Amino acid sequence: MLELNNFSNFFFIMNIYVGNLHYDVTEDYLKTIFGEYGVVDSAKIIMDKYSGKSKGFGFIEMPNDNEAQEAVDGLNGSEVKGRNLKVNLAREKSESDEKRPPRKKSYNR
Repeated sequence: MLELNNFSNFFFIMNIYVGNLHYDVTEDYLKTIFGEYGVVDSAKIIMDKYSGKSKGFGFIEMPNDNEAQEAVDGLNGSEVKGRNLKVNLAREKSESDEKRPPRKKSYNR
């Protein structure tokens, strides 16, 4: 029988923001680091669509909120490949984020 206190872990995935990544860090490497704290469902590094290089941040999904919080607490500020990671729970995209006006084009590059 399923215990009620573990019930939420089957429906809510904790989404974790990871910033200040070295450009050589891979998704598999992130899974390994966060895997020390618990089960990792996925790791995604955001890539620049033109250059194909890392933008220096990504997201981790962990199904257990206690393990996710332990990972945030344990890894925030820790050094990985010469950089101090910025790790926190990712915030949901707000309506204001989606309604942001387009950036002005700069031709002075």
